[in-house]
Amino acid sequence: MKTVKRKSCMKTRLFSGISRIVMPFTLFFLVSPLFLLDASPALKKARLVTLWQPQAQFAGYYAALDRGIYAKHGIDLTIIPGGAVISPAEMLRSGKADFAVLWLASALRERDAGVQLINLSQVLQRSSMMLVSRKTAGITGIEALNGRKVSLWDGTLSLLPRFLFRKYGITVNEVRQSYTVNLFLRGGVDAASAMWYNEYHVMLESGIDADELNVLFLNDYGVNFPEDGLYTLEKTVRNEPQLTAAFIDASLEGWRYAFAHPEESVDIIIRHMHKAHIPANRAHQKWMLDRMRDLSGSKGSEHMPGVLSRTDYETLGREMKAAGLIRSYPSFGTFTGKSHEGQ
Repeated sequence: MKTVKRKSCMKTRLFSGISRIVMPFTLFFLVSPLFLLDASPALKKARLVTLWQPQAQFAGYYAALDRGIYAKHGIDLTIIPGGAVISPAEMLRSGKADFAVLWLASALRERDAGVQLINLSQVLQRSSMMLVSRKTAGITGIEALNGRKVSLWDGTLSLLPRFLFRKYGITVNEVRQSYTVNLFLRGGVDAASAMWYNEYHVMLESGIDADELNVLFLNDYGVNFPEDGLYTLEKTVRNEPQLTAAFIDASLEGWRYAFAHPEESVDIIIRHMHKAHIPANRAHQKWMLDRMRDLSGSKGSEHMPGVLSRTDYETLGREMKAAGLIRSYPSFGTFTGKSHEGQ
């Protein structure tokens, strides 16, 4: 009997000792910040499709991804690089992406075709497209292109030059332009399409001096075609309002970070280019990022960064309708959502 009591007492003391050891750890996990962190809701998955492969044109999104800005805003973002065979608008339509980078003119055409796109933010406030010629060709204005050989890209990238050719009543001999400027460099055309942040700098890096070139910025001819904007579908705004708002905030924060830390942001872009097996030229990516700042309204512009101008929107919609490029366009408030209606 004594043995049984002794064993019982030993068990009681053992249990009491274990309790004194275990209870503090139990309390630690109940109140520990680490425990609270583990209990936080999971990040919301989302997919952004860009217009092209990784390059500084999209530095704000990659900076926000790598610096944890999207995660800070509760988003687990995947960036899907666009390209010649990937249409951002089609990715949105098919549900393969939640957000997309699109040009305003492209978005208006998609909207006219029945795709309920919403402009969430306008990253670039004006067009960077230009037509470049050698000074020896004597092309000092858009009218001087009449009858000349001009290389144009396919699809959306040809909208602005063709629109202006019609507006000014000129006819050019169109030549299909690839994604290089080699045809222009070899003298195969009188003028070539170029983006200020990209192909124009490639021409300069090829050994041509800027003083040897004539440059026609197409937005100087009466209609501004704002380029890169962030878009989603109406149903995404309706069904995922918190995700949509967080995505806008994180993306714009990413651009502010990229512009404030250009060297680091170029490093980030080059890492993603190498990961995608794309040749990377640091000087070219730095030039591209600098021009993106110029075009965004973040530097010496009357436009508010990230906000689509009502005037630009209505002017472009009116001109595209008059040219027969679209049948109609929605009101500014409908196209941009509540966040911009008060502008």
